[in-house]
Amino acid sequence: MFDTIVVATDGSDSVRRAVDVAVDVAVRFDAEVHALYVVDSGEVESTPDEVRDDLRDALDDHGEDALEQVTDAAIARDADLDITSEVREGRPAPEIAGYAREVDAGVVAMGTRGRHGENRFLIGSVAERVVRTCPIPVLTVRQLTDEDPRRTTI
Repeated sequence: MFDTIVVATDGSDSVRRAVDVAVDVAVRFDAEVHALYVVDSGEVESTPDEVRDDLRDALDDHGEDALEQVTDAAIARDADLDITSEVREGRPAPEIAGYAREVDAGVVAMGTRGRHGENRFLIGSVAERVVRTCPIPVLTVRQLTDEDPRRTTI
């Protein structure tokens, strides 16, 4: 059913569970995994010129760490998966959707913090924009709270 899975990650705790779910789906369907991190060009361009290059370098380093989490999740499951990692720069939602089309993904997996109401409108949601605009199915995985009995530590 799924030959290729794109895992969009920013390295945050809210994505960690989505990474685990994506690895599980990939194992079940013997799918190829593409781990994607997008450096938000808007964030970079809105910083002062004096620190822009340092910020870009820091975000690139953070991206590499975030992508390693996907490989680490596969190793933890003792899963023999074909994982391709990619760092892109641009607006996250269009970059994720575009990359998924490029690699002919069957599904995009990503985390969400599960914000509702005013917080969602004030903060915005990359996951929501991807769900609304991506022509490929999107699997969103909500971060569990510390009190949720389904929460496991990694």
